[in-house]
Amino acid sequence: MRFLPFPALLALFCLPPSLTRAAVNEVEKLAEDVYFHEGEIRPAGHCNNGWVVFEDHVLVIDANFPSGARVIIPKIEALTTKPVRFTFDTHHHGDHAYGNQVWVDKGATPVAHENALAQMKKYETGLAGGPPGRWEDAAKNRKDLRESKLKAPTLLYRTEMIFDDGKHRVELLHFGTAHTPGDGWAWLPNEKILFSGDACVNGPYNYTGDGNIGDWIKTLEAVKKLNPKVVCPGHGPRGGPELLEDQQAFFIALQDEVKRLAGKTSAQAEAAVPTIMAALKKNPRIARYAGNFLPAQVEKAFIERGGQPFPKADIPVK
Repeated sequence: MRFLPFPALLALFCLPPSLTRAAVNEVEKLAEDVYFHEGEIRPAGHCNNGWVVFEDHVLVIDANFPSGARVIIPKIEALTTKPVRFTFDTHHHGDHAYGNQVWVDKGATPVAHENALAQMKKYETGLAGGPPGRWEDAAKNRKDLRESKLKAPTLLYRTEMIFDDGKHRVELLHFGTAHTPGDGWAWLPNEKILFSGDACVNGPYNYTGDGNIGDWIKTLEAVKKLNPKVVCPGHGPRGGPELLEDQQAFFIALQDEVKRLAGKTSAQAEAAVPTIMAALKKNPRIARYAGNFLPAQVEKAFIERGGQPFPKADIPVK
């Protein structure tokens, strides 16, 4: 199977932007005490962040890379003197969880769904003194990792975890596998604001190597029942409920295209990637999701339908 190793997928974030971006690296106030920060994908590889200022502390959504954490810490401190007590890893990937140690050094506790920790233990084999894992691989090209250390989440939940001070309520939820088996969602029911992590993005950032496309579609269907007014994705600009619809529509369209490959060999399926790219690009609703990850996405969908891994991974996409 030709899924990219996680450090390599970060390089694909450094591609020409397909979206008109607004306010990258700027703080946006979404509601009273609720903030969104769109991270710089090129060249930093940073994810988006959010935070909620409670009566006596701050909850940060996603730890980011260490360098990403250091970008937003002074921005939080410019808004409040209250300490960051919790940081929520929406999943185990480095651009969302590798900054944990930075937050721990500030007095925060990393929080995640129990499956996120399980996935971290699976891929971060160096965490318990084993052979080098994804962290060590990524650290070869990231100074911020070489100057920090991997820290796993220590406060876990299975179904939900609720933060409520009587004024603000944040529900950390889990709806099933999407981008990863440990995807967590931060839901603010009073403001109807949803932070999705990479289970919903806004642009060509869908890494499918640790997830399941069929389950992803089902998970998004369940999440849509929350009826959010604002959706803050893991990467790309924030939007409304249409982001959930568009993200789901992309995967449904991808599956429909792959269904046409029934009976094809893996080589024939791989050769069809440019045709599938062209078909997806024709749909203005989902065109922004079709990018450099598409060969791996087509392969993943093909395998989920019983196909074999692609023989090579050098089919050009445009």
